[in-house]
Amino acid sequence: MKAITLTEYGSPDVLHLKEMEKPSPKDNEILIKVHAVSINVGDLWARNFKAITPSKFSMPLPLWLPSRLYFGITKPRVNILGSEFAGMVEGTGKDVQRFKKGDRVFGYRGQSMGANAEYLCVPENGTVTTMPSNMSYDEAATVPYGALTAMTLLRKVNIQRGQKVLINGASGGIGSAAVQLAKYYGAEVTGVCGTPRLGFVKALGADKVIDYTKEDFTKNGETYDLIFDIMNKSSFEKCKNSLKPNGIYLLASFKMKQVFQMLQTSKSSGKKVICAFSTETPQDLELIKKLAEEGKIKAIVDKRFPMERAADAHRYVESGNKAGSVVITIAA
Repeated sequence: MKAITLTEYGSPDVLHLKEMEKPSPKDNEILIKVHAVSINVGDLWARNFKAITPSKFSMPLPLWLPSRLYFGITKPRVNILGSEFAGMVEGTGKDVQRFKKGDRVFGYRGQSMGANAEYLCVPENGTVTTMPSNMSYDEAATVPYGALTAMTLLRKVNIQRGQKVLINGASGGIGSAAVQLAKYYGAEVTGVCGTPRLGFVKALGADKVIDYTKEDFTKNGETYDLIFDIMNKSSFEKCKNSLKPNGIYLLASFKMKQVFQMLQTSKSSGKKVICAFSTETPQDLELIKKLAEEGKIKAIVDKRFPMERAADAHRYVESGNKAGSVVITIAA
């Protein structure tokens, strides 16, 4: 089979197409013929983790060394990227009961990655389920990572119908899912993004869109029950006056400073800082599939690239010009 591999850290040019042995499923695994994978921020970091210094690392410092050891100190230990996928079950291990040959499936691999290949084996009890019936492979491959992360984090803060919610970073994988899920939960949603992506965020269902290059949401006088700062681009200090008296400042990426702020604000009434990790489950993916079939979660694909142009796909994502998801098409 063909796979997009890397044996050294660096620019997109380190990605190469290579012939590899086709995997065989273990007793509890399914063999998937991969049709499409998406590129998310985890792929970019894993491709060049050597350049992710502690100051550039978007999570608390104590997690940097274990992450560096996992991905490799001097060269990558994860040689095939790709954490989100969609494809068709081609074979099953003898103990598999949930899936059969021919099922169209989608799923999320997390740090294990390995989906940038023509074939992939995953445990049947992993984060994988049958695809939304109304989505193509390209569309389904863009959904799991952002939707699973946004869903678990919004649940942690007990989002409620009628709340005013601001998503800072509304056009990325997690942010675009957060906009749609906050609407599903009945919130009034404001999305913050750059000029080229205003239409994209509006199309996701945001009630209001703010162009951060023209307006500072922390100075417009509006207040929110929840400010979800996806990539920690603002701060609790700046957002404090934009929160209602019991408002929450939620982060998907955070440093130790925000952890200490969370501990500090947890001891008093009023405005809180919440830092949380996502915890994906197959049951959550089932719910996301249902929401997609009901039209509550949409997938907007910006560009598609063939396997041979994986490096171009990474370059396009890194350019910051994408307005929607970027997909590598593995099989037609």
